[in-house]
Amino acid sequence: MASPTATLAADRRAALLEVAHPSGLNFIHRNSSTSQRYLIETMGAGVALLDYNNDGLLDIFFVNSGHLDDPVKPPVDFWRRDPAYWNRLYRQNRDSTFTDVTKEAGLSGAAVNTYGMGVATGDYDNDGFTDIYVTGFPGNILYHNNGDGTFADVTTRSGVAGGGWSASAGFFDYDKDGMLDLFVTRYLDWDFARHQICGKDFSFYCQPDTYPPISSLLYHNNGDGTFTDVSQKSGIAEAKGKSLGVTFNDYDGDGWPDIFVANDRVENFLWHNNGDGTFTNTAMEAGVALSEDGKANSGMGVDFSDFDNDGRPDIVVTNLSSEIYSLYRNDGNGLFTYDSLPTGLGALTANHSGWGVRWEDFDNDGWKDFFAAQSHVQDNVNRLDPRKRYKEPPLLARNVRGKLEQVAIPGIGPVAGRGAAFGDLHRDGLVDVVMSILGGSPVLFQSVRNGNHWLSIDLIGTHSNRDGFGAKVEVNGQWGHASSAGSYLSASDKRLHFGLAEAREARVEIHWPSGAHQVLEHVKADQVVKVREP
Repeated sequence: MASPTATLAADRRAALLEVAHPSGLNFIHRNSSTSQRYLIETMGAGVALLDYNNDGLLDIFFVNSGHLDDPVKPPVDFWRRDPAYWNRLYRQNRDSTFTDVTKEAGLSGAAVNTYGMGVATGDYDNDGFTDIYVTGFPGNILYHNNGDGTFADVTTRSGVAGGGWSASAGFFDYDKDGMLDLFVTRYLDWDFARHQICGKDFSFYCQPDTYPPISSLLYHNNGDGTFTDVSQKSGIAEAKGKSLGVTFNDYDGDGWPDIFVANDRVENFLWHNNGDGTFTNTAMEAGVALSEDGKANSGMGVDFSDFDNDGRPDIVVTNLSSEIYSLYRNDGNGLFTYDSLPTGLGALTANHSGWGVRWEDFDNDGWKDFFAAQSHVQDNVNRLDPRKRYKEPPLLARNVRGKLEQVAIPGIGPVAGRGAAFGDLHRDGLVDVVMSILGGSPVLFQSVRNGNHWLSIDLIGTHSNRDGFGAKVEVNGQWGHASSAGSYLSASDKRLHFGLAEAREARVEIHWPSGAHQVLEHVKADQVVKVREP
């Protein structure tokens, strides 16, 4: 008989994810790389998992980028009218196949001349249907879900078109008035007229240092279908960055959602919510602005989750190779400790470059595991440094009580990974991943069943926003924060997933944004539980 130690070691070697090939998912991302090496070519694009028609099945939305002439000449035309450059919405069918419903849904983006980047999801008008916000250059689009399988472009009326080069975005209720507000990162103060060609012996994509920084955008939901730009009023516009990833959580436990922004070669931002409509950047004093050695890294993807089950949300940021990914452990006193090396994350990422990222419990053992889409920015990075590679496999690591152990993913080789979205696509209690590929076809990873139990919480706000975004949920000693934002340019399933290991029931405690407190005892495992705010 095998010893318990040997059995545990075998369990740790077991695969967590495997590649799936669902029928009907035939999207190809087109970034139109050119000899000019416009920086925007290598930075997209995102993916979202959402149940747009409320049939209980997660659907997939992909952002496409667009066509670029070589070289681009004014007036710029991204050819979004051509179906090859459309965004795509795939409806999931009952047999786990997918159907392209882009045209009938009205989500192609053909009518708007933008180069696509990211996506955010949320029910901004509390009508029970998830809406979609798409970012890009030189503007963004808000699609209202009509509830009949179609969407309407309400960008002009709503006032959230933005401007410049927008990247990630996310819905959250910063003032807890029951309506979702919108945060939009902007990357650089850049346009094609100011493009520079970098490199002497050969060209490469310019460093972000080449272009000026720019402020992010914060829109307040007015409750009537319109938004007001409060970037200046809130204090968000005071700090200019080179922002790519954004995520939300209440890091100091004061009941107000805070904002973390990952910056590229500029110090990160941690926007503390003052509770009066204003924010203060506390990243430097909190210890999350820089790396352990005081450097500003190439921040791209972000997650703001409690990876060590101590009830306090931690922060992870994916960076470029030679920098290691940054893991900031929340100490519970408004301060963070740089924890990349003690957890093993530093050793796993020293030679890699990361984008979309998230902590999720793929094996349902009660500990959130780690996934990151990977690839370098430079498609010719080996000419700059022979030790580095452009395409990389994604990184998957099992969380063994706060320590990370890498796990291979069968069936996947080096790719140019970018966005990543997470959710239970197969309704089997296992978290799956959809990863976008720059200039290629996406990859879907499904979790491998192992017999552990699980619970999924689907929040329905009444006094709070209908999605329940901002709610803090505890299940059997694990904590989750309701949100679809995070990762890189992407949006994940709004439901909260918890692995229960061998437990067949759970105690669920919910702290709603409105202040309501709810406790559910003896909840049976292995189900999706819809919880309505009392």
